[in-house]
Amino acid sequence: MAFAGPRCLALGGLEAVALKAKAWVDGGETVPVVIYEDATGLPVHPDLRGTHEDVLRRLEARRARAAAASEDAEAPKRNGPGRPKLGVVSREVSLLPRHWEWLNAQPSGASAALRRLVEDAMRSGQGHERARKSHEAAGRFMHAVAGDLPGFEEASRAFYARNPERFEQLTQPWPRDIREHVRRLVAIAARDEAK
Repeated sequence: MAFAGPRCLALGGLEAVALKAKAWVDGGETVPVVIYEDATGLPVHPDLRGTHEDVLRRLEARRARAAAASEDAEAPKRNGPGRPKLGVVSREVSLLPRHWEWLNAQPSGASAALRRLVEDAMRSGQGHERARKSHEAAGRFMHAVAGDLPGFEEASRAFYARNPERFEQLTQPWPRDIREHVRRLVAIAARDEAK
């Protein structure tokens, strides 16, 4: 989303929001525009110079670099034991003797048992992780855009205490666009936590 002061200029995907922000800047507006990413609550800074096509081309290149960096981070470059062609990499694990005994007693072996345990933990923790991330994103955004607004401290306390009635009451005097977007992000975080 893009904000110019307390006014929301655009919601949606980064490309559409960046083009709206570009139109704002190119229109000679003096109020600075800031684009925030809903998933993190952090500002993003696309290069808005040039034509619409230039902006979109740079955004696509940025996305490609981020995807390549993510792939590099996920695929460790190590030689040695393991099955590198399958993405299996050997690493050291420190466990207590009773843990090794339990792992070695598993019918499929220690490595398969560890992989199964990790997969189960990842599946069961996805909802909790998503809830944590959306809650952090809402808090970051709220701090960035409303940190100087009246009642922010108390609203922040109500947010972190998960007191929605108090939060609604304390954010009521805030500028409409800021208030509505903060509330939307908080509602997403609450929904993720309820799952």
